[in-house]
Amino acid sequence: MNVDSDSDISISDYEETEAGLSRSKAKGKGKATEKRKKDKAKRKPKDVQAYTWEANFTRSWETVQEDEGGSLQGAVNDWVARGRRKRLLEPQNAIRRTIIRHAVLLIDLSSSMMDRDMRPTRFAVTLQYAREFVLEWFDQNPLGQMAVVGMRAGVGERVCDMSGNPQDVLKSISDRHRLEPTGDPSLQNSIEMARNSMNHLPTHSSREILIIFGSLTTCDPGNIHDTLDECVKNRIRISIVALAAEMKICRDLCDKTGGQFGVAMNEGHFKDLLFELVPPPAQRAMPRTSAGAGGASTNLASDLMMMGFPMRLPDTSPPSLCVCHSELRSKGFLCPRCLAKICDVPTDCDICGLMIVSSPHLARSYHHLFPVKPYAAVSSFDDVADPSSSPSCHACSRLFPKTVSQNIADGMSAIGRYRCPDCNTDFCSDCDVFVHDVIHCCPGCGK
Repeated sequence: MNVDSDSDISISDYEETEAGLSRSKAKGKGKATEKRKKDKAKRKPKDVQAYTWEANFTRSWETVQEDEGGSLQGAVNDWVARGRRKRLLEPQNAIRRTIIRHAVLLIDLSSSMMDRDMRPTRFAVTLQYAREFVLEWFDQNPLGQMAVVGMRAGVGERVCDMSGNPQDVLKSISDRHRLEPTGDPSLQNSIEMARNSMNHLPTHSSREILIIFGSLTTCDPGNIHDTLDECVKNRIRISIVALAAEMKICRDLCDKTGGQFGVAMNEGHFKDLLFELVPPPAQRAMPRTSAGAGGASTNLASDLMMMGFPMRLPDTSPPSLCVCHSELRSKGFLCPRCLAKICDVPTDCDICGLMIVSSPHLARSYHHLFPVKPYAAVSSFDDVADPSSSPSCHACSRLFPKTVSQNIADGMSAIGRYRCPDCNTDFCSDCDVFVHDVIHCCPGCGK
């Protein structure tokens, strides 16, 4: 009995000991789990908002404010007002601009473009904005031509040759794997490649180099200031949009050649800086030397230039070889001087060198030379002679409001009327934007 009782007591004590150990292990495991959860909860806000640009990106909708009635019309009016104020700051007089533009787009393809200070990366944002920029550039400059050069591994790589067809340029920058960033950029090698490709261009066209630069270093084989002097000599305008901090050499390249320079603070500012390069620049004064006692007459400024308007071939015409691609095609254009077949216009004939354009492209380029005057915002009904005679917009026939709006932004009309200074015709805010941004012609006076 004693043996049995001793054995029973020992077994029970062993079971209690095991149970106590298991409970202590479970309790310790629970404490460790709770501690990890607390640490994770503490780290979560830091991980979610580790950078300020992440917080701005995740809460971008907070920039749009609703009014008391829950409408977004106030935010739209602010956007229109900013556009009107920007238009009023532009020069009102006609400026001599170069409507025939030849531009080389230099894109930084170095390893620094993989930084994530712009979502998702600098490289992805640059390609997206570059595609939008190319479309807008060719829409506003139908007589222009563009080439694309990449900067990576210390050399300049030709991505697309000079072309007047936007689809060719878009196709060249659509392949991300072909443009994968690597190495360091070289400003000198890339600018030299762009400069050599524009040496044969005539003096009446503008020669521009547009650079998207995201690095803080440049790997150059020689003195880049010699390249800068050659660009100034050849009248090549260099404009740079920097995605990193400002570099003195970048500032010197833009200042000495008459270009624009800007540092992007975020994605929206990057797009604004890039699209400021879309309008054609003002033409710089060119020297004129008349015939003197001991010198010949030289006139570097071109008052007139020779153009050709081609004849378009129908799609049912027999296939023939084009001079630009050496391929059999049915549709195309015939050069009016040598009757060579080309695929797209505007371009220069590869046989006789004549610049070939179409009349619609030439007409669309005139709005830069003769812009529509900004419409004046009518502040009150006292400035309207007879509201019953013009109750609606002259363009879209939408009725004007009969009450004065409150809390109007600067540059906006309280009664929704915007008047042409030439024909004194009233338009609504939507037609005001459409006239100045799309058709570039006043429906009232035709100017």
